[in-house]
Formats: sequence, structure tokens, C-alpha cells
Amino acid sequence: MPTISAFFGIFIRMYFDEHSPAHFHAYYGDHTAAIEIATLRVMKGKLPQRVLGLVLEWASLHRDELLQDWSLAESHKPLKDITPLE
Repeated sequence: MPTISAFFGIFIRMYFDEHSPAHFHAYYGDHTAAIEIATLRVMKGKLPQRVLGLVLEWASLHRDELLQDWSLAESHKPLKDITPLE
């Protein structure tokens, strides 16, 4: 599962051959969450509130790039890195 971005100890990853809706996975320590790209809704899992806020801020800034990576993943093509939150 490729890591497409990392910031503040948070790792953003996307699986190949994943089910719809389009989403990404955020990892922080022992916490993980799957987040839908279109709505930024947490589909599964849980992150600390501060971390979730950072992830959602980052995702809202990079929604188009996330959707492009989702399309690449569906086609089994290499994913592109996305600029981390600073």
C-alpha cells in the first residue's frame, strides 16, 4: 500500500484494488481511519480529534489529487505523491 503523503507523524496511504467509494487511509500511531474523498466522511476507524482535523484540512486542499490517485490505483498504475501539510 503506497504512502502518498506524510506530515506530523500522519501517513496517508491508498490501496490498489480497493472498493468504492473513493477513499484513502490515514495512519497515526496505533490509530487508523478510512476517509471518503468526496465527502471527507470517516468511513471506518478513528483518529484523535486534532489529527483528524489536520487530515481533513489536508484532504480538502488536495481533493483533486486524491481523486487522480484513486483513478491511478484502479488502473494499477503508480500513485503520485501529494504535498504534505506544513
